[in-house]
Amino acid sequence: MALLWQKQVEGTCYQVRNHGASVRLYSNGVFHSQWNPRDPLKGSLWELLLLPAFFIDEKRLNSVLLLGVGGGALIRLLQAYTSAKRIIGVDLDPVHLEIARRFFRVSNVDLVCADATEYVADHLNDPSNEPFDLVIDDLFGHTQGVAQRAVLANRQWCSSLMRLLHRDGVLVSNFGDKHELQGSAWRQQSMRQRLKGAWMAYMPQYENHILAVSRKALPLADLQCRAPDKINPTNPNRRLNFKMSRLR
Repeated sequence: MALLWQKQVEGTCYQVRNHGASVRLYSNGVFHSQWNPRDPLKGSLWELLLLPAFFIDEKRLNSVLLLGVGGGALIRLLQAYTSAKRIIGVDLDPVHLEIARRFFRVSNVDLVCADATEYVADHLNDPSNEPFDLVIDDLFGHTQGVAQRAVLANRQWCSSLMRLLHRDGVLVSNFGDKHELQGSAWRQQSMRQRLKGAWMAYMPQYENHILAVSRKALPLADLQCRAPDKINPTNPNRRLNFKMSRLR
């Protein structure tokens, strides 16, 4: 695996490496993003974050807000496999956005360097702003080489994310492990009663658990009908090895 680029900013060492046709981002040794333009669907965690987008009818998926860009792999997947006309990516780290543009070739999207909590608050405070069809909360930092959520999923944060959504929109949230998801406000009665659809999924090789929720029902049949073959739950030969269940 070859080192393409490296930059030290205060206490963070950023590295971009390639592995065959894949480009990868590391921050202090933590593997953040990977993109392979020749073979995008390889069974990665970013594809599990992409999967809930297919609960939404293609004609209704127009706007996406991604909180936490990293290298931009998820943006590239959204552009390749959905009909989203507008994608906004928010990241506090300007180096991540530089890497997304330069090495992951992210273009034709709005990349915003900002604190995600402040961006969400500002968006909600402006009545002229439109809601989003899909919101993805993938806010992670790193401590001593271990990736950790950057924003606590308490009632205030979860409520704010729901307010960002169109009434038929879908919210996707990445958690470091099952315990973190189960300890979040999403399992509190005050939040659960607002949801008609709620799924959680994970890949056996990762600790991460992915949550997908909506005010509308999220029939599994819709996902099975729309998802690409390589990540489709009905395909026994799919590349994405995951397990999925209703949020309990």
